[in-house]
Amino acid sequence: MLAFLLAVAGCTISYKLNGAAIDYNVYKTIYVSQFPIRAALVYPPLQQTFENELLDYISRNTRLRTVDSGGDLQLEGEITGYSLSPQAVTENAYASKTRLTIQVRVKYIDNKQEGKDVDQTFSAYRDFDSSEMLTDVQDELCSQISKELVDLIFNATLGNW
Repeated sequence: MLAFLLAVAGCTISYKLNGAAIDYNVYKTIYVSQFPIRAALVYPPLQQTFENELLDYISRNTRLRTVDSGGDLQLEGEITGYSLSPQAVTENAYASKTRLTIQVRVKYIDNKQEGKDVDQTFSAYRDFDSSEMLTDVQDELCSQISKELVDLIFNATLGNW
């Protein structure tokens, strides 16, 4: 009976609701570089919005400590696309919606294990009514798109999906 209790006590099931699949015995630190804008169309506040969202998400959903260089894990990249395109053309040939699309290229480097690196481009968009000026909705759209991009990036890298 004692052997059974010891065996059962040694077995644990762990569920992580945030999707993180990180072995904290191996990984302690992460380096997140700046994500400069390399797109043809530039909206300067986007870089800071995206970087803050990424760092906040990592700190809320992992126990990794961010460092200024090196790190057990590294996230590097750039904002490669920021574009507008007409959507939902009406009968008089005018677009009733406009789509704002943002693309981010991410290079994820695992300095502890071979074969876990990721080099991928992520994209997300939001549509807005063409009667609205981009300058009026740009900040909110960039915030929403950044949150979606960070979620996609986290799941593809630290979430290990």
